[in-house]
Amino acid sequence: MNQDKFISISKASEMLGVHHNTLRRWTDSGKIKCSKTIGKHRKYLLSEILSLQGKEVENENLNKDVVAIYTRVSSNDQKQHGDLDRQKTRVMEYCVSKGYKIGYILDDCCSGMKYNRPKLDKLYQLVINREINKVVVEHKDRLVRFGFDCIKVFFNSYGVEIECVEETLPKSFEAELVEDVMSLMTSFTAKLHSRRKRQSKEYRKKQETK
Repeated sequence: MNQDKFISISKASEMLGVHHNTLRRWTDSGKIKCSKTIGKHRKYLLSEILSLQGKEVENENLNKDVVAIYTRVSSNDQKQHGDLDRQKTRVMEYCVSKGYKIGYILDDCCSGMKYNRPKLDKLYQLVINREINKVVVEHKDRLVRFGFDCIKVFFNSYGVEIECVEETLPKSFEAELVEDVMSLMTSFTAKLHSRRKRQSKEYRKKQETK
């Protein structure tokens, strides 16, 4: 692959997993360089985009840590309203400002009280396989509601650091926590109702056979 060639803004944004407008903002603020054609179209150097992805690039002096970005929202409603995209953009901009090599961008849409999340499971495997050196999250609540210190010790045992963009939880934390608890209670109630219904059905069947 010719790392000295230029690629379009659509290809660059696709590789980084961000919107075109986000990439334009990064360019205008000087975080990423670009060239413009005669027709004013933005072109990005492939080697710089590969660096941000965590790929090996010749003569590049960026931070050697391979970073995994993890973002999460609790509900599809939050995702549809753009909360997940905005969170991802904030974390991406933070990593770019630090000069980190972004190797993986993972996101989940489910309660932070669940531990069997698809992309969180993927993150565990990256840690165990020593494919990353750092995990960046907006704040620790995005990774897990409870037990953050245990997760941190587990990651550290593999030489992986967890870095939070914000140390202070946002004002929406309480409301989202209530939503998670309500979701958990709804799931528990549904399972309990299903179990009682099954037991009642089995009881009636036994009575009929007597």
